[in-house]
Amino acid sequence: MQVSTWPIIIDDSDRKQIYIRVVSDQFSIKIITSIINNPKTAVEISKVTNIPISTVYRRLQFLQENKLLKVSGGINKDGKFFVYQSKIKEVDVTFNGESLKVSVTPNLNFTIK
Repeated sequence: MQVSTWPIIIDDSDRKQIYIRVVSDQFSIKIITSIINNPKTAVEISKVTNIPISTVYRRLQFLQENKLLKVSGGINKDGKFFVYQSKIKEVDVTFNGESLKVSVTPNLNFTIK
């Protein structure tokens, strides 16, 4: 199934608040940026972003709960592991003096809810 990479307008006010929270948080932005093109484990994310691992896990939990990540898992010689990839490629927030517009461009092959 081919998914459009055109921006999707978010109408639901609760969803708008989630996206605004994500783009206003420096840690969430760094995490999403690091996993747009290539999935990574939490430890890899922590290393490439220089964000403490506990903060990475908290933000990943929030992003996962709000369906902004694809999570895959597996087992290797060290045990279970999970890799994370962003479902969003771009978020645009615009305020025109009267209303707030939020549009989201999905990452290739992902859908936005």
